[in-house]
Amino acid sequence: MSADRPPRLAYVLKMYPRFSETFIVSEILAREAAGEEIVIFSLRPPTDARFHPELARVQAPVIQVGRSSSPRRLWELWAAAMTDPELARGMSAQLHELVAAGVDEAEQALAVAMLAREHGVTHLHAHFASLATTVARLASLLTELPYSFTAHAKDIFHHDVQPADLARKLRDADHAVTISEYNREHLRSRFGARDTARLELVRNGLELERFPYRRRGALPAVPVLLGVGRLVEKKGFDQLIDVVRELREEGREVRAEIVGDGPLREHLAARITELGLQQQVHLLGPRTQEEVRRLLEEADLFVAPFVIGADGNADGLPTVLLEAMATGIPCVAASVTAVGEVILEGRTGWLVPSGDTPALVEAVREALDPATDRLALTDAARELVVAQYGSRLQARHLRELVARSAHRNILTQPLEAVPEAAPTPRPSTTQLLSPAASPSLAEPAAPTGRSLS
Repeated sequence: MSADRPPRLAYVLKMYPRFSETFIVSEILAREAAGEEIVIFSLRPPTDARFHPELARVQAPVIQVGRSSSPRRLWELWAAAMTDPELARGMSAQLHELVAAGVDEAEQALAVAMLAREHGVTHLHAHFASLATTVARLASLLTELPYSFTAHAKDIFHHDVQPADLARKLRDADHAVTISEYNREHLRSRFGARDTARLELVRNGLELERFPYRRRGALPAVPVLLGVGRLVEKKGFDQLIDVVRELREEGREVRAEIVGDGPLREHLAARITELGLQQQVHLLGPRTQEEVRRLLEEADLFVAPFVIGADGNADGLPTVLLEAMATGIPCVAASVTAVGEVILEGRTGWLVPSGDTPALVEAVREALDPATDRLALTDAARELVVAQYGSRLQARHLRELVARSAHRNILTQPLEAVPEAAPTPRPSTTQLLSPAASPSLAEPAAPTGRSLS
């Protein structure tokens, strides 16, 4: 069967969909809108109870790649893969890599390799330089398909990141992407020119038409401060609560609304109660992207008091900060990693040192001052986002990188279609991952797009 067909990308993701990873959905939508064919391989079943409405617009089939609870399943996949001559050669050549990998990673790499062959994939792309890239790299070695990945924040800054592993992924990738100049320079200085020779800067993208700009008028008597993010240490929401307390002690009434959920919810609730701020600070829980957009329109100041966690974890460049800048709400943010690339002090917002609560209070105080020209800053913030962070621009950059890949023409004939003379019929990968074959390997596809699982 001829393999002459348009490129088809496989997104290898740890979990899809994931409520907090709206940037991945926006990226896929932009690439699909540009005409690219995509299939999604999810290595873990989704655990979120809510989904963003935008997921329904994704056309890519979603295949949940399961894991077994028994090593026996690895050998069953191994035996099935060995019936494909090209995969058999790859497995023989990369035996040392498969043996060195964890059982789950080796099993899922085999499954992804088989699925890639079955679905005519010509390029593998992973998000985050951790599990998903581990599997994509192994599958690439088995199939000789080019792979790439996008590095974000935790996957490069966390103390648990293994430098040798990350260097190997950077070195072996057809190309690697990271989302900010800060990240790119960090990786270059840490790993050197050879390992980062194919590292590219591609900024995250927004569907700008979904975030219309509105110039704000005078502030109300009780302004609303908005914080959005997972309730984890690196978001610094303790400081937002302290800002409300300080301003109240000065006689300035404000309210704060914090959107998100996470392990620090009880801690933050207790802190609010301890300070007697139950009427002033509200934990709203998780919200969809559309609900967050409405809150951005209704609030008066966006406050992002980012800090670097004790484990080294820090935000890269949160999408919600870009969304806030796009919609026209004034922004105050703490300077960690790439935040200073978008919040330009005195030009697009207020940038304060990370962890400096007095500086944060002063910035919020100035932002709420009637004499402050907030419109000049929000106009400039919108212009910056439009110029550098549109999803169409992001999709074009990514498409150009893939176009430079040394794509191989690979067999697109389904693996189950074998000659009658074959001694043992080969089950398709879909059959191998079916609930009837192994409940532990099969997970129901998320209720988004079209599913082949």
